[in-house]
Formats: sequence, structure tokens, C-alpha cells
Amino acid sequence: MKIVDVRAYPTSFPVPPEASVTLGIGRAVKRDAVLVKVTTDEGLVGWGEAHHGRSPGAVAHNINTTLRQLVLGMEATDVVGVWARVYKMQLGSHGMGAATSIGLSGVDMALWDIRGKAVRWPLYRLLGGTSRPIPAYAGGVSLGYQDPTALVDEARVHIDAGYRAVKLRIGDTPSRDLERVAAVRKAFGDELAILTDANTGYTVADARRAIPGLDAHGVGWLEEPFPPHDHRSYAFAATFGRVPLAAGENHYTRFEFSRVIEDRVITVLQPDLSKAGGITEVLRIAALASTWKLSINPHTSMTGLSMAASIHVLAAIDNGGYFEADVSKLNLFRDELGSKPCAIGEDGCVRPLDAPGIGVEIDEKFLERHPVIEGPGYV
Repeated sequence: MKIVDVRAYPTSFPVPPEASVTLGIGRAVKRDAVLVKVTTDEGLVGWGEAHHGRSPGAVAHNINTTLRQLVLGMEATDVVGVWARVYKMQLGSHGMGAATSIGLSGVDMALWDIRGKAVRWPLYRLLGGTSRPIPAYAGGVSLGYQDPTALVDEARVHIDAGYRAVKLRIGDTPSRDLERVAAVRKAFGDELAILTDANTGYTVADARRAIPGLDAHGVGWLEEPFPPHDHRSYAFAATFGRVPLAAGENHYTRFEFSRVIEDRVITVLQPDLSKAGGITEVLRIAALASTWKLSINPHTSMTGLSMAASIHVLAAIDNGGYFEADVSKLNLFRDELGSKPCAIGEDGCVRPLDAPGIGVEIDEKFLERHPVIEGPGYV
């Protein structure tokens, strides 16, 4: 079964002011994604998601030109071989560049979708897992900077829906951040798991002021207080309190995660299947992390493809943590691009889909109706 075509589709939709969220990197004005369609000579089609990298047109162009030429004619089931070829010709000689790692992620995810469809197994079963409940937290582009009362009201909607964990956006100022965290803790008590994400918005001084308060409110983790390459600041922050430091959505391949793990500073790992090198590579990252007794809590917030795929992977590894459920007020990639990727249960958990492959059916007409919108996604 040979790969006969690879096609990437950049897609966007504008976010109106009433649905926009402000967080550590700015106010969201649009949402982007890149869908990857791989076709085989036997007629099987697989779909994957390559993260937009905040440059969706450029990511899609890289896939449609360079990566496409590298993998055409290869066996569609040979995910290791495809990964190795792209590594040899691109990643190994020119560094862990985001564009190639992201593009490869989408191709790899589509190939796993084909593998599952070929044997008519859901992805979790193909990966050696079982259908089991996966704890989920309310996340995605939501729960951002706002008045504490309004934040509590937003969180209540998700808690009433079944979530037993929420992720609050911080990175504003330590005092305002802690005021919001305190309001949510007071409103819902100690049974609610509160996680926080600064979206690289903190300085070391900010972290020094905020972390003792996060400890006092029983926060489960502080995610990305700094950019992914700022290893020294992470090392400083680890001495400021007990709250675990989390990162990984902007780290690429097992080679970057190897340093993160060996530094022994970031202890909550969050690889993104649409960024880190695809399903093939995240399985390797998970195996590496398991030897250090570290959990995998995948980042996902764009399309239903990566959401569903993340649940499949979590159901198939022995060190799976939380699933990040996108609870954005407006996400057409979750609600209209394809079939439903998941549902929250009364137990606060999600479960993998049982259809063959990833299990999400894509509406290609959606891609025609929503062409790419160039420009920054946050202002």
C-alpha cells in the first residue's frame, strides 16, 4: 500500500470580540489549523493535523512541496521509515526546525489513521491500548484574563458539565493572577483540580512572586511560565516553591524532550501530537518519560483530529495523565470541521472513539468555505 498523494490544507476562521480570549500571548482574533490528507494506491485516505505554528500558509506549503516529495511512493504503513527519511533529509541535518517537525506530525498522524482503517481497528487498539476513562481538564483557548467573578461563572459552566479539573490562564500580573486563582478555589473548594498556564508571559521575578501563592491555593501545575528554550529561568523557578512546572507543547521531538527530562526541572510533560513529530514520536517521548516516572499530558486545542488522537494515545501508554479538552466558546474546528471527537462523562473523563483509525470524519467542504487568513492570530 503506497503513498500516492499528500495534500495540506491551511484553514482559518475569525474570532469575534464576544468570543475572544485574552491570555499571556495576547487577544485571540482568529484560529488557524493545517489539515493533512494522505491517499494510498488502494484508495484508503488518512487525515492528520499539523499545528499551524502561527504561520498556517507556510506550514502547509512546506508539506505540499518538500515533505510530499520525500514520502511519495513509500509504504503507507511504514511510519517508522517515513519518520526516519524525513529525519535524515531534514531534521537531522538542519536542526529541529518547527516547520518540519510540525509538518511531519500531520503526515504521521494521517498515516496512523490509514493503518487503523486498513485493519478496521480504532487507533487505541492498534497502539496496544484499551478503551478506558481518561481524566480531562477544561482547557483550550478559554478561562482567560477577566474579572474574578466572571471567571468563576465561566468555570462553573464546565464544572457543571462534568469537569473535575480546569486550567486558568495566568501571565497577567502575579497579583491579578493570584486573585483569579483564589476566587476559583474559594468558589469550588479543594476537590477541584486547578491548573495554570502562563503562556510564556512571566519573568523570573513574576514567578518568584506568584509561585508561593500558587502553592497556597493547591495549584496542580504552572505551565510554560517562560519560553521553551529558557532553561535557566525554569531552573530558578523550580526553587521558588512546590508547584510542579509543566511544558512541552513547544518542544520538538524526543531529542528536545531528552534535555527537558535530564534537567529534572520540568516534571509535567505536554507534547503536542501535531507539533512534536506525530504519534510515532510522542510514543517514543512517552516511553522515555516512563523510565523517569513522568506523566504525559498532551497539549491540544485546535481540531478534533488531534483531540481524538490524543485520547487514543493516552489510552495506550502506561504514564498517561490528563487530556486537555478544548472548551472554547467558539471553535469551528472542533464543532464543524469533522465529527465529534470526544464527550465528557459524569466522572470527569473522556474515552477513545471506537471507529477505525482516529475515528473523526472530515468535511472537505468546510476547508473550501474557510480558506487561510494570513496574519497573526493574537494581537
